[in-house]
Amino acid sequence: MDFIQALGDKLASTLFDVIPIAIIIFGFQFLVIRKRVPNIKKVLIGMFYVLLGITFFLLGLELALFPVGRMMASQLTDPAFLETVRVTTGVLHWQDYYWVYIFAFAIGASTTIAEPSLIAVAIKANEVSGGSISIWGLRIAVAIGVAVGISLGAYRIVIGAPIHYFIISGYVIVVIQTFYAPKSIVPLAYDSGGVTTSTVTVPLVAALGLGLAETVPGRSPLIDGFGLIAFASLFPIISVMSYAQLSAWQAKRGEKSE
Repeated sequence: MDFIQALGDKLASTLFDVIPIAIIIFGFQFLVIRKRVPNIKKVLIGMFYVLLGITFFLLGLELALFPVGRMMASQLTDPAFLETVRVTTGVLHWQDYYWVYIFAFAIGASTTIAEPSLIAVAIKANEVSGGSISIWGLRIAVAIGVAVGISLGAYRIVIGAPIHYFIISGYVIVVIQTFYAPKSIVPLAYDSGGVTTSTVTVPLVAALGLGLAETVPGRSPLIDGFGLIAFASLFPIISVMSYAQLSAWQAKRGEKSE
């Protein structure tokens, strides 16, 4: 009964959120374009599927992904667990949380590889470039960037450093890379940073950040718990441009050797 009630509440709230989108689409179609909607039956059925999909997705977040992220963070930072892996003596230091960094790296890479929006962008980039941009090459480059970013973000939470130091430094690197990376890859690199913060990655990353901030001594969930998603958006830009620069360098080296 609790599940049915939660499903009904989530369905009602999702319907309330989707209605403005439908009003805008049909309003422009009838009032601005002044034409009937082609295949109106299929459109309505599709919107119904979207409504159900978003409802079940949001319910799944609350029942599974958010609790799992917080549970893993609390277990990896539990004093009893840290006692078994402690590499220092006395008070805890940042290196005592190395399992947190490993988990952050692994969860960042795996969720990014499975990200539907990234797969779609990689396929389109491969088509437009005539195959010169590899689908798996782009996905792996983005996954490495997200993994490194989330690991560094977890480190920031552990040590309690201000987030702007990391973000400003990262964007300085991005600006410098923009001048030297192949021009054809720069827009794709910037978009790659955006598609990583989507349906699969965001819930687990957000839950991990909040879980760490709640369990690491002296950290505030509001100040330290948020910000991992910014790392997940920034570092793929760096990794994709680095991948392009490395590929261009290897191509030039191959031409010289010939």
